[in-house]
Amino acid sequence: MVLGDFKPAVVWLILNGKTEEALELLAKNYQVNVPKLKVGLPKKHKIKAYGCYSAKTETISVQNSDVLINPFVILHEFYHHMRSRGVDKLHRGTEGNADKFAADFLVQYQLSIKKSSGPG
Repeated sequence: MVLGDFKPAVVWLILNGKTEEALELLAKNYQVNVPKLKVGLPKKHKIKAYGCYSAKTETISVQNSDVLINPFVILHEFYHHMRSRGVDKLHRGTEGNADKFAADFLVQYQLSIKKSSGPG
């Protein structure tokens, strides 16, 4: 994989139902443990949430199986995983930064599609 292809490749994997492979790639790149992935939100979370991250269990939970192929949600929650540090797993990532992290991957994916399709 060419260095510039990392972000588009991660998005492609998620879109194509290979979310666990994408998480492995992300974890390797950012040098963190691979988070667990679970369908179903913890009871304390509002139904409107598509996903959440538990630093205690290092688990990304998603609302339903459809969300497993939503790169924005998966990348947003991975950002929280990546930013959870320290002995007490203190969360240092903000929602805004998680959104920016996920959006950057999507922008790079869109740019790679435009580049590969060439001039109209």
